[in-house]
Amino acid sequence: MSIPVEYGDDGYPRDLTPEQRAFQRLYGPWDAFDPQQAREVFEPFGIPWWVAGGWSIQAFTGVARKHEDIDVAIFRRDLPALRVGVASGFHVWAAGPQGLCPLDDRQMTMPEQADQVWLRAHALAPWRADVLLNPDQDGRWVFRRDRAHVADLADVTWTQDGVRYLNPEVTLAFKAKHTRPKDDEDFAATLPFLDSTQRAWLGDFLARTYPDHAWGSQV
Repeated sequence: MSIPVEYGDDGYPRDLTPEQRAFQRLYGPWDAFDPQQAREVFEPFGIPWWVAGGWSIQAFTGVARKHEDIDVAIFRRDLPALRVGVASGFHVWAAGPQGLCPLDDRQMTMPEQADQVWLRAHALAPWRADVLLNPDQDGRWVFRRDRAHVADLADVTWTQDGVRYLNPEVTLAFKAKHTRPKDDEDFAATLPFLDSTQRAWLGDFLARTYPDHAWGSQV
């Protein structure tokens, strides 16, 4: 369970930054699934899926915080199956540098530069899930931050209560690019729970990719 989000009279979360509020006023608000709600939607499709981002950290640490959205990852090759699977309940929008555009019968091709899709029931409904499109190599997971790192999905994820989550050290490797306040919060919550192998993996990644990163000296 996450910490409840408090909403103002305008329907937006009270603690949004001005930038976040402007974004939601343009593209619409969020009312994200929690992991079990995501399971109800994604499990029936028969494709691999897993939860990344802040929810994967909370599942690992047990430390609750507010979540503006939920990051559900699938292999990019499985996007057509996702579109068919959710067609009766959700619209699928490509999200990328060019903004948002619907993937429907008129626009069925995913823009190459877009690495995620968003789901919502209709134009007046809030967004429910941010679906990350992960590359694969012959069905194996490929690390988007280091394409040379290829692994079996089972080696970079773990399962709790029927939901598969990205390993915490890998989630932190993704978060290291931005280090927003919530990322620092997740790092601080996770670090005490990482074993020596996980710490070594994260430390090696930070040393190679972000050698001056503040987290590097703490791992």
